[in-house]
Amino acid sequence: MATVLLPIPACDFDPTEVAVSWQVLSAAGHDVLFATPSGQTGEADDLMVTGQGLDPWGFVPGLRRLTVVGHILRADAAARAAYRSLREDPAFRSPLHWAEARRSTYDALVLPGGHRARGMRSYLESGEVQQMAVDSFRTGRPVGAICHGVLVAARAVDPATGRSVLHGRRTTALTWALERRAWGLAMYTRFWDANYYRTYPEERGQPYGFMSVQQEVTRALAAESDFEDVPRDAPDYRRKTSGRARDTLTDDRPAWVVRDGSYVSARWPGDVHTFARTLCDVLEGKA
Repeated sequence: MATVLLPIPACDFDPTEVAVSWQVLSAAGHDVLFATPSGQTGEADDLMVTGQGLDPWGFVPGLRRLTVVGHILRADAAARAAYRSLREDPAFRSPLHWAEARRSTYDALVLPGGHRARGMRSYLESGEVQQMAVDSFRTGRPVGAICHGVLVAARAVDPATGRSVLHGRRTTALTWALERRAWGLAMYTRFWDANYYRTYPEERGQPYGFMSVQQEVTRALAAESDFEDVPRDAPDYRRKTSGRARDTLTDDRPAWVVRDGSYVSARWPGDVHTFARTLCDVLEGKA
């Protein structure tokens, strides 16, 4: 079985995308290694774990434990259970340092996401993590990237070509439709931190959506059409694009996953079971 490297930031990664990927890969017999900036145990985005702080009263200490919107937006019960199990995993508790991880021996790379700028920017902008992507694509190792994790691959420029490792490949990532919907909701429910769902909001003079995940990833591709969103004639289109329905181990209807050879990508936590299972197929040599 394969050794899979899963780099994460020190904090604020998405608990679903990390824990469920680990759970599915481990259940299939693969060894998952973790890596953080300093080699210390990472911590997921607590808002996505508890839901506390996603309601309009979430800034009030005595009321924030009452979750309504947060109850809906946080990781679901299966993902929270997976994260609790992950926190007891020896490899998760004793991660490699990013620099050490890059020099380690591994067979595949998984790039998870998360959107909270406080912790995610250091990961998305890390030259060491981007180099892991360059090394993996250059050597033909399988790579899986989900949500904001696709930004790491988009930003990973291979010096041999001067282009992103995704140039010439088909991919998906967090779509502007999903990102915009969550951002719009947070403007009302988390009004004191309205950009919580926008890791990179637009700067003065930039057009609307210019810094969205979808648009930045698309700019790294060979053709705009290489970014693949759910086509309107796809089965279960409404379920796949609702932003509410999430896949499970036994139901992939809500998921949208793009596989291009040994590269697998997905949009958001609602795709993660199918994303991880597809990566297992790649590792096991299934067409």
